[in-house]
Amino acid sequence: MTAQYLRRAVVIALFLVLFPSVGAAVAAPAAEGVDPAVVDRYMSEYLSRTRLPGASVAITHGDQVVHVAGYGHDSSGAAITATTRMPIASVSKSMTALAVMQLVDAGKVVLDAPVRQYVTDFRLADSRGDRITVRELLNQTSGMSDTAFPDLRRPQADSLARAVERLHAAKLAADPGTEFHYHNPNYQVAARLVEVVSGEPFADYMRRNVFGPIGMRDSTTVDSARAAENVTHGYIRAYGFAIPVAEPDWFVGGSHGVITTAADLAAWLITQNNNGVAPDGHRVVSAAAVTEMRKPAGVGDDEYGMGWQREQSDQISHNGDWFTYTAAQVLVPDTGYGIAVIADTGMALEDDPRIIAQALVDLTRGESPDVHRPWGIYADWGMALLTLATFALGVVCLVRSRRWADKQTARPAWLIALRQLPYLAPIPILIALPQLAGLVFRGRAGTFRQVVYVWPALVVFLGIAAIGGVCVVLTRAVWLIMVRRDRSRVDVEAAAPVAQTPA
Repeated sequence: MTAQYLRRAVVIALFLVLFPSVGAAVAAPAAEGVDPAVVDRYMSEYLSRTRLPGASVAITHGDQVVHVAGYGHDSSGAAITATTRMPIASVSKSMTALAVMQLVDAGKVVLDAPVRQYVTDFRLADSRGDRITVRELLNQTSGMSDTAFPDLRRPQADSLARAVERLHAAKLAADPGTEFHYHNPNYQVAARLVEVVSGEPFADYMRRNVFGPIGMRDSTTVDSARAAENVTHGYIRAYGFAIPVAEPDWFVGGSHGVITTAADLAAWLITQNNNGVAPDGHRVVSAAAVTEMRKPAGVGDDEYGMGWQREQSDQISHNGDWFTYTAAQVLVPDTGYGIAVIADTGMALEDDPRIIAQALVDLTRGESPDVHRPWGIYADWGMALLTLATFALGVVCLVRSRRWADKQTARPAWLIALRQLPYLAPIPILIALPQLAGLVFRGRAGTFRQVVYVWPALVVFLGIAAIGGVCVVLTRAVWLIMVRRDRSRVDVEAAAPVAQTPA
């Protein structure tokens, strides 16, 4: 990390501490057990303690909006409000699933029919791909996986048609219907299916048949992060500080491309709570389709349905991650509450919206949740201490290089070289970091830049450790050569015969 980068982080952090802001709120009369003022206090405390720049929330109960509000600011300094447009990332999958289920309701699509029956260009480099059904796409049990087709590391598409075309090189990780693998291309193919069957671009279909009827007037779906209009840069976190950066330009259409607002998400939650009936009483999708979307596929240990997941026995939810924005939505069927949160911080070890959403669920139950920081902040602080300790160790080793070399002259060269390998270990780890991240995130390996966005403190640590290790090894090698050369010269001089003076 350069000095300029550090100064920028410090300046931004001081700005967030000294100039917190709370955006405008839009609220209907409160439902019993939820006081909007308590929500506002929790959010203000959360932003203050975690240095989260900004967020928006929506809370609904049945067919009523309980509270919709924005808090903090975006990277331009503007206050976030209930109508600030932000990406909701993979929360979009539930909306794509609803679009497909509308076509099922209309008799135009059969869930258990092969995808190729509708999208003829859907071909994989694996003959088993011909058996993949529409249901398996939505359940993410198609057998497609990041382990077999590392989506994030491949050249990105520029349209849904191209997204399907690039899968011609994809293989399967498992037989269709036998394993769950969270894989964005599943929903990109599903969105392409909507295009082909409806005969119109996916974004147009969503506007006319999903967003419009539900009342989501400020919502759109885009194919790439670059196409997100009127959306400011989000933030990444490093050592507890939020740093504004541009979102990497990647393909998001169908799987994680919806741009929306908290106010629009309130209408979405009401539609979900009312089994497919929009706030104005218009039925958007059948109740049977809503039930089908929330029903776990029953494959593996993951309780994934169609764009919805049961992570807790009493909740149905889905989270979303861009590299600079995150989101979460939660339905609590037993109480009729719906909650959505969008934050302008990106994918991390623990996302802000997930923490906030669970705290808001607790508030709907009359509980008083404590504010706690994402554990990634604590991991960053620990990484900072480790980085400083590594830097200090490197300096000590450099200062003592001559003394070290003096002690090595009698040892064989192979043993000396072997003992230097730990100093060079951070280099292969740094190079392989994207692949190693894939092991942690169930095969979802990305690029090196994307890893930097997710955990910059780790990359800084490995970078300093790698540079320090190289400097130590090279410096020791130079001193060892010099010391051995000097000692060899002394030994030669000592062994030379002394000239005798004639008597």
